[in-house]
Amino acid sequence: MNSQYINRIIRACKLDVNLYEEVEADKSATFQAAGVVVLSSLAAGVGALSLGTSNFLMAPLLALVSWFVWAYLVYFIGVKFFPEPTTEADHGQLLRTIGFSSAPGLIRVFGIIPNLMNIAFIAAAIWMLVAMVIAVRQALDYKSTWRAVGVVVTGFLIQSVVLFMMLKLF
Repeated sequence: MNSQYINRIIRACKLDVNLYEEVEADKSATFQAAGVVVLSSLAAGVGALSLGTSNFLMAPLLALVSWFVWAYLVYFIGVKFFPEPTTEADHGQLLRTIGFSSAPGLIRVFGIIPNLMNIAFIAAAIWMLVAMVIAVRQALDYKSTWRAVGVVVTGFLIQSVVLFMMLKLF
């Protein structure tokens, strides 16, 4: 890993708005964003090893698919249903910003320490949610943070309903 990549991960964890603007504009950062998603997923796998290893290798693949679908969902909701006059974005911009918003998930690796798993996973979920709102706000060029919250919450609800329906079928 090069120093720019590590620096970007750290800045994403610090919720640096400028980082999200930077990766939004840097088309070459898409693979870096995918790497963050995979690293975050692996950290979760290590942090949850006490629950078993059966899904450890599948988790990164599922995380990448989820990231890709989530970025499309957020794009569709944010650009088609909740745009501001300044909203101008494409799927790639959301892939990059949302990918980096999973950087705080790296702390889930500390779940491997006995009695820290729940704390690490809850803290990571909250931190990642805040990062996601910032990522969406920046990628969709929103002035309103509340609009970004609305897009993220709407996307989460749609994704939850679809997942619930799929689980009912199988």
